[in-house]
Amino acid sequence: MENNERFKKAEFAALVGVFGNIILAILKGWVGVVANSRALVADAVHSASDVAGSMAVYVGLKAAKQPPDEDHPYGHGKAENIAAIIVAVLLLIVGFEIGKSSVGAFFEPLEAPKVMAIYAVIISIIVKEAMFRYKYNLGKKIKSDAIIVNAYEHRSDVFSSFAALIGISGAIIGENIGVDWLVYLDPVAGLFVAAIIIKIAWQLGSESIHNTMDHVMHEEDTEELRNVVVAVPGVLKLDELHAREHGHYVIVDLKISVDPYITVEAGHLIGKKVKAKLLENKDVRDVMVHINPYSDA
Repeated sequence: MENNERFKKAEFAALVGVFGNIILAILKGWVGVVANSRALVADAVHSASDVAGSMAVYVGLKAAKQPPDEDHPYGHGKAENIAAIIVAVLLLIVGFEIGKSSVGAFFEPLEAPKVMAIYAVIISIIVKEAMFRYKYNLGKKIKSDAIIVNAYEHRSDVFSSFAALIGISGAIIGENIGVDWLVYLDPVAGLFVAAIIIKIAWQLGSESIHNTMDHVMHEEDTEELRNVVVAVPGVLKLDELHAREHGHYVIVDLKISVDPYITVEAGHLIGKKVKAKLLENKDVRDVMVHINPYSDA
């Protein structure tokens, strides 16, 4: 997939998230207030945070597609990872706020939510699961951490909506059969929603930070690259190879050994062939080759 096409698909997916979450946040927020459901209001806040998350992803993608320049010779691919971290932080804050609000509800007199809250939650579950599947598959296809994290935002909303559905239904049933304490299932669902959001935020944030810290790919993940290098005529030994992920692409640094008695120009040409072969891999953006004289020692 060409770079421009990749970014167009990713940006469109981010905008789908923005507008989809705006509609859901308004729907769930309004119904949550009218139907007197803390769980649904918490779920609406979650969807509202997803709007900010999708916007962060959109801005990150815009930055990531900028070509390399003097200050960023390896390109701007890590802007996607930074966007993913921003999304994770937003989720973490929202999770704590929802938890705080739900705990406070146990110290107040409560009434069961109205039935209309159930319909809003069911709509949210269907829409959010569809958005998750669309973004997750696209993120895997175009290798975008930001889109994948954004997809899991939608999946966390599915889980939180399902928890809200159980809480709201339980509270309504409790009121109808005269079991007063079941009304607290609504804020209990809000607490469950908060726990899910915090857990997902922590996992996704940790992974995105790890990807941003210039970690190198594991040896088993670079086996294909190593095989390409040693197959180039004139390469007597692959001394070292490090592949670093920069968002959706990879930068490769390697050292190879060549015959110590050939000319500098001949050694340079072998290095150029190695670089050209590695760049045939669509995931590799740049290659730095260091030439060593071969030695049995």
